[in-house]
Amino acid sequence: MKLKLFAVLTLTSLLTLGTAQANIPFFNNKDETPTLAPMLEEVTPAVVNISVKGSREVRQRIPDMFRFFFGPNGPQEQVQERPFRGLGSGVIIDAEKGYVVTNNHVIDGASEILVTLKDGEQFDAEVIGTDANSDIALLKIKDGEGLTDIEIGSSADLRVGDFVVAIGNPFGLGQTVTSGIVSALGRSGLGIEEIENFIQTDAAINSGNSGGALVTLDGKLIGINTAILGPNGGNIGIGFAIPSDMMEALVQQLIEFGEVRRGVLGVRGNDLTADIAEALNLKANQGAFVAEVVPDSAAAEAGLLSGDVITAVNGEKIRNFGDLSARIKTMGVGKPIEITVLRDGEERTFEVTLTADEQAVEAANLHPALQGATLAPASEGGLAITELEEGSMAARYGLRKDDVIVAVNRQPVSTVSELRNVLDSAQGVVALNIRRGNSSLYLVLRGG
Repeated sequence: MKLKLFAVLTLTSLLTLGTAQANIPFFNNKDETPTLAPMLEEVTPAVVNISVKGSREVRQRIPDMFRFFFGPNGPQEQVQERPFRGLGSGVIIDAEKGYVVTNNHVIDGASEILVTLKDGEQFDAEVIGTDANSDIALLKIKDGEGLTDIEIGSSADLRVGDFVVAIGNPFGLGQTVTSGIVSALGRSGLGIEEIENFIQTDAAINSGNSGGALVTLDGKLIGINTAILGPNGGNIGIGFAIPSDMMEALVQQLIEFGEVRRGVLGVRGNDLTADIAEALNLKANQGAFVAEVVPDSAAAEAGLLSGDVITAVNGEKIRNFGDLSARIKTMGVGKPIEITVLRDGEERTFEVTLTADEQAVEAANLHPALQGATLAPASEGGLAITELEEGSMAARYGLRKDDVIVAVNRQPVSTVSELRNVLDSAQGVVALNIRRGNSSLYLVLRGG
């Protein structure tokens, strides 16, 4: 009896401690035992199940014994379209507009998206925009009525040890709730996504939870459940969620532009280590050490120098270089941000306006005939084909690796955004002016 009473009192103390600012009553059971039910009754209608249908391109290499049927210049692989179905979770962040946030991998390649509410009501949804690098997607429910959204909290306020609740659709069972704590913050270098700044939690997250909500005890969304570490996809108490601050920054761009227009600071470096701090006589143990400032970059123009240690962005602490990189990559082009650095033992603040990120992009998103080509700005001007898939549509049109696109329909292009704008406005046939070595030629594309 004493053990049971101790357990109830301990949980009551923890819940009271974790929700000092909450307005939601937790203790309304008849026997006054603690419960999260009142909070969940308000929050769970905003978490939805997502089912998708579509088809994906599957490539299989043609066995050598059969290639003679196609001749010496025949295809090296066979391409097939195979149907697929998938399940996941999502979170309604704007009931009036019907906006739902989920993971990109939940809806990637889907031609049909069905959103099911907690009460079983179903709606079709369309994709507003996606960002594969951070694994975020924004959907819009069609003709949605009676929707409930969730209040978004600030993930910057989280501390290791804070209590959290994960809500989603594991294994297609239907809405399921699990609880745990924040196990770590700023997890990166996991190889799960290109941009990583995860919240780690031991709240049980399983297959199908992807895109679901990670909420605080007062019912605020502070993460989008994304991935787990575990054998055979099973939970072992190590789950990861995209922080709400990072999600919000990406979603605002998807709403405004339909895509993420990533900003670049223009610094290279590594984590601030004890050795670096000692060598520079710095009274700090966390931050991003700037080894190099890229010439003519946003950082150079603002006055940042090699040897600086970046300790905060917009007043929020930076733990390491990975943390800095993830935060910058979620902010849009042209956004003024405040960078706090340690220099010569003194704290200084700089205002920086991020410039455009012109890294390599998959050209299939720009024009169907460019499928299989990867583009990046060339040092001598134009857009270089840095990668080209053998047998792809772009290869069949005559493009080659290291070709440089210098103009489209006689309009010069030097950035991906310029190429996108020209292709979007082009009607019918598209003529690419290509620089190949020391020669120049035109290739005509169709199917736009």
